[in-house]
Amino acid sequence: MILFSDPQCLKYHSHGHPERPSRIESTVSWLRQSQPDWEWRPVEKASEAALLRAHPESHLRRLEMARDFDADTAFHTGIFEIARLGTGAALAAVEVARDGGKAFSLMRPPGHHAEAERAMGFCYLNHIAIAVLEALETGLERVAVWDFDAHHGNGTEAILDGTPGALYVSTHQHPCYPGTGTRSRDNLRNYPVPPGTPAAEHMRILEESWTELIAFRPELILVSAGFDAYAGDPLTDLRLGRSDFETLGQWIEQAGIPAAAVLEGGYSDDLHLLVEAFLKGWSGR
Repeated sequence: MILFSDPQCLKYHSHGHPERPSRIESTVSWLRQSQPDWEWRPVEKASEAALLRAHPESHLRRLEMARDFDADTAFHTGIFEIARLGTGAALAAVEVARDGGKAFSLMRPPGHHAEAERAMGFCYLNHIAIAVLEALETGLERVAVWDFDAHHGNGTEAILDGTPGALYVSTHQHPCYPGTGTRSRDNLRNYPVPPGTPAAEHMRILEESWTELIAFRPELILVSAGFDAYAGDPLTDLRLGRSDFETLGQWIEQAGIPAAAVLEGGYSDDLHLLVEAFLKGWSGR
């Protein structure tokens, strides 16, 4: 397993905000100690050319303006450059996958809520959508996103809507922020899960979504790995346990299709254990 992370992503925060630096700091520390054989690689910022595959120039310049984006998504000094590192990590993870390896981007801010021209939901740049578009522009013909974050990836869906060769599949709590993802159409497939759904039923729905993704016959799978469907997460009302995330990783391993994953949500104090379980399942350990 190859992991991408950079301490620069710890250098911003809002007091009391659930998307806090300790999410990454504690997870990196834990994984370095508990999985000493996993490889850590440095991160480089994504080029603006790559960002422009998903976002217009006006959005990139807006990210540099010292004005909050919404009540949950504040401006922070340097946030554009930090978000570019997150995109760079996603792109690097894709390159590892295309070379036959397994890679996970352990960075913040997350990305799947960021729309083409709007930062929202703790997200500034849509790392996973940019990675999909980059892969399609550089030789691949079929790329699928599997998003198991408890919140619907409205930004990824909007950016990939109608994109030839791209499939977006999301399993998420509904009703819940941001209120989207209630219907499927064309290359966008949504699997809403009611609040309080028992873990066994949630896993059945996840398996159904995974089966549909595999039927697409993707050359590459990109995973928006959010861990806020966990029973102990403070922002949602779902019931998955640690072993369930390990099972999700096992499904990716068993598929035998090149895959890369990026961290999205997950706000419990057990995030480090959930990420470890997912990556252990995926690595076949």
